[in-house]
Amino acid sequence: MSGPQNAPMDPHFSGAAHLVTIAAELQGLVDRFIAADYEIALVGGSVRDTLIGRLDTASDIDLTTNARPEQISELLNGWADAVWEVGARFGTIAARRGERELEITTYRREAYQPESRKPEVTYGDSLAGDLQRRDFTINAMAVRLPTLEFIDLHGGMSDLREGVLRTPIAAEESFQDDPLRMMRAARFAAQLNMTVDTAVIAAMTSMAGRLEIVSAERIREEFSKILMATSPRMGLEILTQTGLAEFVLPELPALQLELDEHHRHKDVYEHSITVLEQAIDLESMHEPRCAPDLVLRLAALLHDIGKPRTRKFEADGGVSFHHHEVVGARMVRKRLQAMRYPNDIVDSVADLTELHLRFHGYGTGVWSDAAVRRYVRDAGDQLLRLHKLTRADCTTRNKRRAQTLQRAYDDLEARIAQLAEQEELDAIRPALDGNQIMELLGLTPGREVGQAYRYLMELRLDLGPMSQAQAEDHLRSWWAKRS
Repeated sequence: MSGPQNAPMDPHFSGAAHLVTIAAELQGLVDRFIAADYEIALVGGSVRDTLIGRLDTASDIDLTTNARPEQISELLNGWADAVWEVGARFGTIAARRGERELEITTYRREAYQPESRKPEVTYGDSLAGDLQRRDFTINAMAVRLPTLEFIDLHGGMSDLREGVLRTPIAAEESFQDDPLRMMRAARFAAQLNMTVDTAVIAAMTSMAGRLEIVSAERIREEFSKILMATSPRMGLEILTQTGLAEFVLPELPALQLELDEHHRHKDVYEHSITVLEQAIDLESMHEPRCAPDLVLRLAALLHDIGKPRTRKFEADGGVSFHHHEVVGARMVRKRLQAMRYPNDIVDSVADLTELHLRFHGYGTGVWSDAAVRRYVRDAGDQLLRLHKLTRADCTTRNKRRAQTLQRAYDDLEARIAQLAEQEELDAIRPALDGNQIMELLGLTPGREVGQAYRYLMELRLDLGPMSQAQAEDHLRSWWAKRS
């Protein structure tokens, strides 16, 4: 290993000039550290992203120093607008100044004990030692402040230019220190469109089981970042190829169903990845456009996970997956709960999974207005996502069939828009509420009030909007027949 190098910035990385601007922005803080006789340097993703032009005025900044957390806090006080010490036990203090957030971490080394789910942190005393313990060479570059001396001890610049992920030390040793780095390899491949070095892939494959000691929350965060990346396919294929997916989302490799000799059904794994990619395209192409959407992407990837459990070879030579959307919704709920996703995300993805086939009855006949209303009612606040998911689920290579499906969905969306304008579909409810029902029928709170309300709701879906007087007449007639 060579010593610190005062390396010139490669002109290929146009963002290098931005380092001067960042240094000027941090000058007051840097002066405080230097006056207190501490080192401080830009490090990790901040350097990497600056070199490739991805760091902007809204990006977080990572810094490292030989000062301890309590000393970092003292130096930030009076300079930062806010300081957070929640990460102090791991050597990290976070702060905000203006719109910029930054994290300052003491030189350190993390390691897991064989059965521990949380890393143990020990402090180091040199920048070189800190860089050596980092996950990948592209994150093991630093820029000393205020001199702007570029430190690249492990060939990170070269690897960044070549688009290859390597570890500063032997991959096995690095992953032994922190098994989550194996998932970060998949994440950086997806985010930065990089390939993973063969030695790193081999270590990931042999050590995949080591991921079991990492908490579900940390794994979930990395998996979400893979899905929200520029090219999720790359990250997901790395997880599957190395066996990591078996410890993260085993339902994903299970989609690689063995095709029968006549290829009577699609490769469900490949179909699911394609649907994910098409859903990502629709985020920015299909109105209303939306920002990258984790719920939509999870639903696109997982919408068919019920197929392996429901596959059946029929007597006529066909293959069926009856009720795979219902089975899949239950599987989605169980898996996402195990991954510690918030309840609202779990509910939304499960609902989309269960609803994703509902549209396919529309293309075979004309839905009544009542059927359209029920579609909207059942989709609820997931309707716009369901539009995108259903469109993305069309992966047929038959252009005529694809065009027919798209036209059918165009027609369904147009009908929904028309009915919404006429009937306020986004707030479908009966003309009478519970209190009015009790007053009209002389009831007290109980089961019968709920039954009456559900009757009026079904009536509303079947017949459309009605006046309060009409609703009262229907309810009296229903109650008389019931009595």
